Amino acid sequence: MKTNAVHFLLIMLFAGLPGFIQVNGNGDEWKNLFNGKDFQGWDTYLGPPLDSSGMKQADIPVGLNNDPHRVFSIVEKDGEKLIRISGEGFGAISTHQEYDNFHLQLKFKWGATTWGPKKGKKRDSGLLYFSVGPQGADNGAWMRSQEFQIEEGNCGEYWGVAGGMEDIPAIKKSDSFNVYNPGSPLITFSATSPAGRYCRKSADAEKPSGEWNVVDLYCFNGTSIHLVNNEVMMKLFHSSQLENGKPIPLLKGKLQIQCEGAEVFYKDIKIKPIKEIPAILLND
Repeated sequence: MKTNAVHFLLIMLFAGLPGFIQVNGNGDEWKNLFNGKDFQGWDTYLGPPLDSSGMKQADIPVGLNNDPHRVFSIVEKDGEKLIRISGEGFGAISTHQEYDNFHLQLKFKWGATTWGPKKGKKRDSGLLYFSVGPQGADNGAWMRSQEFQIEEGNCGEYWGVAGGMEDIPAIKKSDSFNVYNPGSPLITFSATSPAGRYCRKSADAEKPSGEWNVVDLYCFNGTSIHLVNNEVMMKLFHSSQLENGKPIPLLKGKLQIQCEGAEVFYKDIKIKPIKEIPAILLND
C-alpha cells in the first residue's frame, strides 16, 4: 500500500491532476488572484510611452492605473474570461498584496501580435515575484524583483530585476551564457556579479505557441523552484537584493506580470501558502 500511495502522489504532482494542489499536505486552499471580471486586487503600471519602433516618446511614465490604450484588459475567448496584455509598451500588472512562502500557479498562452522593439522577435512576458520598491525601477517599467522568465523558448529562466539576485547551480557554456545545471557549484547572479543577472535553463517544456502552458512557482525561505508544464526548469537559492551595494534577503513582495512587447493571455492565477517545498522537487 505504501508503494501504491507514493506512486499515486507522483502521478498527481507531475500529471496536473486535482490532487496536485494538495501536495504540500497543509490543508490550505487556493486563493484566486483573478476574479474573472476585472483587475480587483491589482494595479496597472506603464513606463514612458513608446512609438511603434520602441523609441521613447517622452520621459514621463504613463503611470499607475492609467491605461488609455487598454494595454491591460479582460476579454472573453472560447467562453472564458482572460487577462489580455496587448504588449504595447513596457509595464506590468501588480498585486496589491505582498506574498512569502507560497505556491503560485497560472496559465498563459501567446497571442499573435508583437510590438515595438520586440516586433518579429520571440514573444516575451514574465512573472516577477518578491517585487518591492518603486514602480519603474527597471527600464522605467518594473519593480525590483526576481523574474520567472516567460518568453518563447526560454520559459522558466531567471533574470534579476533592478537589484534582485539569486544563487543558482550553473555551468558556463561556450557561448558565454551560464546554464542551470543541478549539482554544479552555486553561482551568484545579479547586475553586479561576474556572471551577470541572467541564467538560462537546460531543458524545455513549453507547448507550441497558441496552446495553454501551466506555470508553477514555489518559494520558501529564500529557495524558489520554477516549473513549466509540471517539469522543473530551475532551482534557485538565497533570494536577496542589492541595497546600497550590499546584499540583504528578499523573501517577500508583490507579484507582477509583465507587458513586454507581445500579446499574451493569462488565466487561472491562484496562490496558496506553504510550510515547505515538497522534497520530491528539491531532490536532483
